[in-house]
Amino acid sequence: MKTLNSIPTNKIERATKLVGTGVKLGGNYLRYYGEKFIFGQNDRSRLDEKNASDIYDGLKELKGSALKLAQMLSMEKNLLPKAYVERFSLSQFSVPPLSWPLVKKSLKRYLGSDPENIFDTFNVKSENAASIGQVHRATKNGKMLAVKIQYPGVANSISSDLSIVKPIALKIFNLKGKDTEKYFQEVEYKLLEETDYEIELKNSQFISKACSKIPNLIFPNYYPELTTSKTLTMDWMEGIHLSEFVKKNKTNTKNNNLGQTLWDFYMFQIHGLKKVQADPHPGNFLVSKKGSLIAIDFGCIKEIPENFYVPYFELSKKENIEDLKIFKGLLKELEILTPYDTNEEATFFTSLFQKMMRLFTLPFQSKYFDFSNQQFWEKISGLLNEFTEDPKLRKLNGNRGSKHFIYINRTFFGLYHLLHDLNAKIETDSYQKYI
Repeated sequence: MKTLNSIPTNKIERATKLVGTGVKLGGNYLRYYGEKFIFGQNDRSRLDEKNASDIYDGLKELKGSALKLAQMLSMEKNLLPKAYVERFSLSQFSVPPLSWPLVKKSLKRYLGSDPENIFDTFNVKSENAASIGQVHRATKNGKMLAVKIQYPGVANSISSDLSIVKPIALKIFNLKGKDTEKYFQEVEYKLLEETDYEIELKNSQFISKACSKIPNLIFPNYYPELTTSKTLTMDWMEGIHLSEFVKKNKTNTKNNNLGQTLWDFYMFQIHGLKKVQADPHPGNFLVSKKGSLIAIDFGCIKEIPENFYVPYFELSKKENIEDLKIFKGLLKELEILTPYDTNEEATFFTSLFQKMMRLFTLPFQSKYFDFSNQQFWEKISGLLNEFTEDPKLRKLNGNRGSKHFIYINRTFFGLYHLLHDLNAKIETDSYQKYI
């Protein structure tokens, strides 16, 4: 894989790169419609594959929040065509790394000396490269280490990236009015947090200590003396990425054990800590030779305020979903129903969210839940398609819900997909014994 000697950092450079990608997409559509007109071909999958490839190729050189967007989208398996999911999933742990001269320069700037002076050994070639930083293997005092180095200029480009993406997001999610800013501020705040590795260090140490009681779950040790706001040093953990494990292993017992560990890990964070790793994609987890789950990334941590936590989980109770008065009250607390809604709008969104909650909360309605249940996933896909094609919904303001929905819903969707990939059957209240 080729290495990068520089990354576009200012708004004009990054916008120009995105415009260039847009021109490629335009050419793809022209060829698609030309072939369709001349030859009568209508193979949409070829267009999707070409578009996905061109978009990813553009974003991987930008890195930062632009590539982070692709990473987030790769988790939306029910919303995107397969070609996009497969291509964007590469952003989780496999993108072009920085060149060695740039890595060395960055380490000297952040840690105060050349890597060969700080570590006993330091591997020139990166082991993993993702959206915000890349990881190198090193040794010191007999310990095998993973050193994460942030790409230069990532933090400074977040605001400009979001300003470029904002008009597209407003259209896709049908957001209108002044209150839309709270959603973008939430995303910007979390992305900026992810670029501060000292915050990640504190979160990593806190969560790994609090969750150490959960069996079959392993965390690396962290080294504050070798950590700065732009570098993070931890134990090197041996294992394969969860996505690779899923492809190779078809043993129900191992998959169920990993699935149960994932479920207990997330439910304990949410209900016990009110703080959760809100980026549950396969690149953030390894599986050891003995089948233990290894959690290696705590860059995106979402704190759950009590005034959101209480109504959010009251909304998941079956009896509250079916009690219209209670249900409407909870929707108001969560800012889904607003004081400005007409009777028609209130009725429409109440019905809409009842339908959603009856489906999405099914895992909480019984002692055991089988995430390999194909009917469950077909219903989710069908419901999402129904929403995207509903002309009435497109006419209404999509600016609804607390800003906290963004990362909490992302956490649950990501977790559901990981459990589905594992085809895991889990015990839903098992986590309670750790609280």
